[in-house]
Amino acid sequence: AALGSVTLGGLSWSALAATGPEVRPAPPRRPLVIKPVLIYATYKPAKQSSGRSWGGIQTQQDVDQELVRIKGELEKLGARVDFPVQFLPVAAVQNANELAKHADVATADVLLVYAAGGWVEGLEKYGKHVVFFLRHYSGPLSLWYEIVSPHYLRQRTDEQKIKGVEPNDVVVDNPNELIWRLRALCGLVNTVGTKILAIGGPAGWAQPGQVVPDLVRKKFKFDIVTIDYADLGKLIEAAKKDTAEVAMARKRAAEYVKLPGTSMEIPQQPLDNAFLLEQVFRKLMVTHGCRAITINGCMSTIMPLSETTACMPLSTMNDDGYMFFCESDFVVVPAGVLLVNISGRPNFLNDPTYPHDGIITLAHCTAPRKMDGKNLEPVRILTHFESDYGAAPKVEMKPGTKVTNIIPDFKVNRYLGLRGEIVCAPFLPICRSQIDIKIACPEQVLAEKMVGFHWMTIYGDYIKEAGYALKKLGIGWEVLG
Repeated sequence: AALGSVTLGGLSWSALAATGPEVRPAPPRRPLVIKPVLIYATYKPAKQSSGRSWGGIQTQQDVDQELVRIKGELEKLGARVDFPVQFLPVAAVQNANELAKHADVATADVLLVYAAGGWVEGLEKYGKHVVFFLRHYSGPLSLWYEIVSPHYLRQRTDEQKIKGVEPNDVVVDNPNELIWRLRALCGLVNTVGTKILAIGGPAGWAQPGQVVPDLVRKKFKFDIVTIDYADLGKLIEAAKKDTAEVAMARKRAAEYVKLPGTSMEIPQQPLDNAFLLEQVFRKLMVTHGCRAITINGCMSTIMPLSETTACMPLSTMNDDGYMFFCESDFVVVPAGVLLVNISGRPNFLNDPTYPHDGIITLAHCTAPRKMDGKNLEPVRILTHFESDYGAAPKVEMKPGTKVTNIIPDFKVNRYLGLRGEIVCAPFLPICRSQIDIKIACPEQVLAEKMVGFHWMTIYGDYIKEAGYALKKLGIGWEVLG
């Protein structure tokens, strides 16, 4: 194999090829690290005194039994969740200040506080997300079931006073209510600080200069790494000369066509070229140690270099757990990263149309096939619509499937959430992967509220999780319908 000596900011094709011949799936989401905290107080009877507070935990024996109960509940919860989680040992303290003695608090993302009694003031000072789990009927009644709002959140006033801990961070009895909040926080901690490769540089659809990428750097703390097209072109040319790499691309393309539900409606060569291009992208991501990538202006730049389009790599890499976005549109990319990290499923970046008669059409020339995170949807391999060139998937998304849509604004300031249900996957003369969805609000409401341009769509209902996470970032959230 002729590996060449092309350099990319000190990175050569030889270095990329050295990552190995295997095609690796994306690294998994990191676990959400949770520190469970039991805050309690014990009481001794005193004659003619009302010193006993509300609550079912009054003695050390009650405390010991509650610790056993918490550990058992967390074991059951850990077995149920569909996101990675790590529980640290339960800390039993009588006030928030005592948590400073527990060194592992520094490693936690979340303080899960069982506020049975004692004093919770100061929890917000640890710089962690805080979720309260209070008991009404699920165990010994919690004192803070009575006073978490007036004494802590509102600090004995009529307004919210505590920064970073809000009423929506309080759960009473219901583990399902706890799970979706933790799922949202898992998505959030995996999203903030994301490293993403921007082929051709970052942009923001129709917005001036670097305004949008700079807002994303500020609000989401993204580490955006630009890779120039000239450098990518040299890597593609070197990959074309690597006989082993070309052979692997041809083999993978042939295997893809044999997958159940796959209809091949173009010549084989554009698909072979697409898999070779995809391998270049994968090696770049392995080398840079990240799982997110986006590509800018691919129609005018990628086609001459790779003799295909980037549509198929966008599909197959998203199926393998990477986050690959076309158009380098950082207006919508953060919403996609967040949805993927919340759900563990790939997303469909799309162009919306105009709502009418209770439906709206969403379309793009690329989409994942494993929209539920596991199973392949049927696909037709066609050309990219606007150029009638290359290879692009028409993914036949399943009618009746519930979907979540996020509609970001151009200012990275206010997002809309919209539930929907797939009505059909038509074959209109528009971008290849296309769905009509029934929307959960009157079409005129959507028409009047629409902001930005691109949408993110994902299988399942993750509206609550998305809104909960976005509020932690200071981004406004409105659910339509």
